[in-house]
Amino acid sequence: MTAEWSRRITGGIITRMKKALITGITGQDGSYLAELLLEKGYKVHGVIRRNSSPIANLWRIQHLVDNSHLTLHHGDVTDASSLHRIIGLIAPDEIYNLAAQSHVRDSFDVPEYTAQTDALGALRILEAVRLLGATERIRIYQASTSEMFGDAPAPQNELTPLNPQSPYGAAKIYAYHVTRNYRDAYRMHASNGILFNHESERRGDHFVTRMITRHAAQIALGQNTPIPLSNPSSKRDWGHAKDFVEAMWLMLQQERPDDYVIATGQQHSNREFCTIVFSHLGISTEWQGTGSDEKCIRKDTGAVVAFIDPKLFRPTDVTDLHGDPTKANTVLGWKPRISFEELVKEMTFADLERAKKTLA
Repeated sequence: MTAEWSRRITGGIITRMKKALITGITGQDGSYLAELLLEKGYKVHGVIRRNSSPIANLWRIQHLVDNSHLTLHHGDVTDASSLHRIIGLIAPDEIYNLAAQSHVRDSFDVPEYTAQTDALGALRILEAVRLLGATERIRIYQASTSEMFGDAPAPQNELTPLNPQSPYGAAKIYAYHVTRNYRDAYRMHASNGILFNHESERRGDHFVTRMITRHAAQIALGQNTPIPLSNPSSKRDWGHAKDFVEAMWLMLQQERPDDYVIATGQQHSNREFCTIVFSHLGISTEWQGTGSDEKCIRKDTGAVVAFIDPKLFRPTDVTDLHGDPTKANTVLGWKPRISFEELVKEMTFADLERAKKTLA
């Protein structure tokens, strides 16, 4: 194994910069994590897939690409040889596996790809570390998800039975258990972060929160773009991705590996999210109807601004996710800093600015 040793002088003492490898660095969480680690003095390496339009995929980390302490490598969690090559080349101290097919609805359409990426991708990383003889040196963070709980009673914590309601949740359960298995079998410092919903202005367009803020911003600018929803009553525990990546880092700084639920402990519905977004935009709304006939209308014009779209229905769905972060609060000393209200406001006005540029 080759190792690149980066050194810096601090007060006359030569110290080694810690090195981290992030899969999924171009995603929401990966971009915030890269920022955090660079701020902490890490040398950060990221895995990116080859693409015919690389600039489009790098927009979340475009402001970081000229940083001398960031290096990007072409690879893929579906390709074991590329992972073995990259991990062996850079010899990281920490690996954060954030790469995933992360859209729950899409996992019903591409279940095999979801399993290859989300389940076997985690196994390939663990196995690469084992084959490289680095089980005692490299610490691994595996991104797990509240979708593993499925319809288990809320609030959910580390002891709640897992009962997934989607191929995505099922794939993540495999990754969760194989991470625990390698931790026990090979004494690896490998931890699972069971993250509840976490959002930001960098969230992908097809997630419900961004669908709400994007469409609402366009409506505020005079466009007729009502928000399609599957279930306004679905409740989620929403936090800010910037807070959640700090929890990822904290897990790998602990003496012993473990699994943690990361959540705010507060719950809100899609209906509530919509109402708050429109209020920030100066639009008063009310909800009418029930079931598939439910809709949200503007009080001033009577125009429909949100409706139920059957195309978004899932074969099986999760309607009640509410995390109990007591363990993370106590052991990691982690608590979210950004409130739900601040999160919604940030996302709303970020999409309003984007909409203004598009319409200019």
